[in-house]
Amino acid sequence: MSDNIYSNRQQSILLIASLLVLAGLILFGLGSYITGFLGAGILFVVFRPWFKALVHQRGWNRYIVSIGLLVFALVVIILPFTGLILMIVNRITYYAQDTSQIMAVLHSIERKTGYTFTNEQNVRSLLQQSVAWLSQRLPSLASSLLHFVVIIGLMLFTLYFMYTQEGTFLKGLRRYLPFRDGTIEELGESLKNIVNTNVLGQALISLVQALLTGLTLWIFQVPDALFWGTLSFFLAFVPVLGTPLVWAPAAILKLTQGATTQGVGILLVGLIVIMNIDNLLRIVLARRIGDIHPLVTLAGVVLGVNIFGILGLVLGPLLLSYFIVLIKVFERENRLHDILKAKSSELPS
Repeated sequence: MSDNIYSNRQQSILLIASLLVLAGLILFGLGSYITGFLGAGILFVVFRPWFKALVHQRGWNRYIVSIGLLVFALVVIILPFTGLILMIVNRITYYAQDTSQIMAVLHSIERKTGYTFTNEQNVRSLLQQSVAWLSQRLPSLASSLLHFVVIIGLMLFTLYFMYTQEGTFLKGLRRYLPFRDGTIEELGESLKNIVNTNVLGQALISLVQALLTGLTLWIFQVPDALFWGTLSFFLAFVPVLGTPLVWAPAAILKLTQGATTQGVGILLVGLIVIMNIDNLLRIVLARRIGDIHPLVTLAGVVLGVNIFGILGLVLGPLLLSYFIVLIKVFERENRLHDILKAKSSELPS
């Protein structure tokens, strides 16, 4: 007879509670570095069709393919994305320190409207607050080089082992996830569709809109068109509000400067071309890789940016969408359990 003071049920409950506490401590200890593991999971799903085609179908060496995918991700995705962030940080800092250009625009609007609504001190204070907020979400390499290197290292290191030990990794998921095999397959397919929609689909839409916005501003001779086009790439992840936050102020700038033709031209291109190309691409991509409600995307962006910084533009909608999928799975599992329980009660004893 055991001398343990706990019953079997109490032992199970305490074991689960201990696991949850330890998991919470691990997540808390990882802090912002958790984005490295989440990024590895996203890249694993994005590049897995290439991995399967090269390794499983053509029989290439999985280690060489894994290293090749890591180099591709670093050179084509990570470094350019980092360069864009650094560019935005530097330009925002510049505009915050030199408010003369912004004040000139505001004074022009005041002269046109005949109403004084700001002064330089208020503008400078507002810009400094904006830079302080953005600096927490757009970290520069100069201030957080070690943090950046650790996150990228964790992401690439994790991604390498997810590919080289693909069978063990997927087997572990099937073993420890609390779902039936059919449900796990459905979750995997849902995850692939959500990643494709939020990462590949939204990135493509944002890139097209950014190119159109930057080209439009350059044609109509808006200063620093490259920077504003780059900024529109990140803003395009925000539904509805996205690129209008760039080209609408640019049009107002031209109108206040007396360049009516250029201002009207920017407005027409923005309303007719840039906004409609967004809707058109979303319809086309929704047929191919799935669709996500704009409200989910908007709420996910707000949630993600506060938690993960600039990466929250992708991770926020991704997590929120997958949360909704898990709720649907939980609902269906409970319904199936009730049906099976009802059928078993109807059987003769």
